[in-house]
Formats: sequence, C-alpha cells, structure tokens
Amino acid sequence: QVELVESGGGLVQAGGSLRLACTASNHAPLTFAMAWFRQAPGKEREFVAALSLTGGSTYYSDFVKGRFSIYGGNAKTTMYLQMNNVKPDGTAVYLCARSNWAINSMNVRTIRQYETWGQGTQVTVSS
Repeated sequence: QVELVESGGGLVQAGGSLRLACTASNHAPLTFAMAWFRQAPGKEREFVAALSLTGGSTYYSDFVKGRFSIYGGNAKTTMYLQMNNVKPDGTAVYLCARSNWAINSMNVRTIRQYETWGQGTQVTVSS
C-alpha cells in the first residue's frame, strides 16, 4: 500500500517561513487531489489547504489565506506547502492527505474525503 511521507517540519520563529513536502512512498506521481491538515495538541484535526491535481484549483482555510501556498512539483511526485509569516498558533503536526475523488469547495475541508494520510511532520513556531 502506498504511503505518504511528509518532510520539512521544524522549529521556526513567528514571522518566518518554512516549506513542507509530501511524497508517495513509491515516488509515483500524485493524482486527483492532495491536501494539508494540521492537528495541535488537544485539538481536532483541521483543514489547511488543498490542491486539485486534475484542474489545478487551490483551496485555503481563512487562517492561512494570503500566507501559505500549496503547489505541486514539476514531476508531480511531490506536493509542497510554502508557509510564510507563520504565527505561534501554527504549532501543530502537519499531515498530508490524498483523495481519489474530485474535490470542490463543498467537500475539500472534510476529513473523510481523503483516503490516505501521512504520519505528519511537526512544526513548532516560537514567539
């Protein structure tokens, strides 16, 4: 079974930048739709951003809009989340997810829309 592997997490100061990456364990091209969620200690998993790999549409949560950018690599084997001007409340485990179905503005934030999840990468924002 193909797994998703995240990388790029770490410690960053508030206002700084970080880039997360997500690849499939077999390095196959990513298909359909990919997303980033995050989960802070004691909190529910929440949607961050998503990318439709068929139509190219992107979706962002309100709290990252204008600061984060989701995009795919040229070979379509890696998905990135560029995080700029990070805030202290951004401390969380960031998880990559894949959907084998089309996403749209109605379903993109729904956890059950995504069948495959990575283990996550820790992002810690210091104030």
